[in-house]
Amino acid sequence: MTVVVKIGGARAVNPEGAVADIADLIKQGEQVVVVHGGSTAVDDTLERLGEEPEYVETPGGVVGRFTDETTIEVFKMVMPGLLNTDLTTLLQNAGVNAVGLSGVDGKLLTGPRKSAVRVVEDGKKKIRRGDHSGKITAVNADLLETLLAAGYTPVATVPMLADDGVPVNADADRAAAAIAGALGATLVVLTDVPGILEDPDDASTLISQATTPEEFAVIEDAAEGFMTKKVMAATEALEGGASEVVVADANAEAPLTAAVNGGGTHITPGALQS
Repeated sequence: MTVVVKIGGARAVNPEGAVADIADLIKQGEQVVVVHGGSTAVDDTLERLGEEPEYVETPGGVVGRFTDETTIEVFKMVMPGLLNTDLTTLLQNAGVNAVGLSGVDGKLLTGPRKSAVRVVEDGKKKIRRGDHSGKITAVNADLLETLLAAGYTPVATVPMLADDGVPVNADADRAAAAIAGALGATLVVLTDVPGILEDPDDASTLISQATTPEEFAVIEDAAEGFMTKKVMAATEALEGGASEVVVADANAEAPLTAAVNGGGTHITPGALQS
């Protein structure tokens, strides 16, 4: 089994438990691809530079980052530089032969650039130009499979390489989804909550599974804020060929093993069948 694990970048997420668990799974013969985010670190760096991070809302109600020229420069510095190096180092120190990759390396993540985005401001729909982001439409699965076959553990992050040859931002959850789909893998999204909750403020309302369209509709209704993007990523992963998606707690005991063995929220391809 191949597992793609996405480690969130929120302040409340401690990656060290996941790192130890990844090392154990690899020792048991599992193949793991690690994908990480880091929006919090990007925001912190922007603020230290005297810049204000900007988030916008789409007409569909999804909140996302607006990536201007300064922000993409910070992304290139923080994501494949600081964060990827630190996580790869943690894995190496845990006995994992990890290899850090950005989406630009080997054209791992490619697709069209979105130079303009539709947003809602003050209740009005507008078009914002100057955005440095893109949509991942292709994954170099051969690169990942070659590394895995040779005993390496890929550690991937954005930016992606746009079709005009420029590095641009992409959502890390959706990057993990694209990779899981391309590999036909199980996608485990580790975050700072136990899974998808019917009431975001009550951990006891965890939705344990969605195996039918009716159960998936409950998840879609429950998701709000940044969890909306994780549900979108789950949909894209399953449509792309992933075998299962799990949204689970990064800070649980042995979080990846717990997720694969039934923890968190499990979404299967049957959830998308009409």
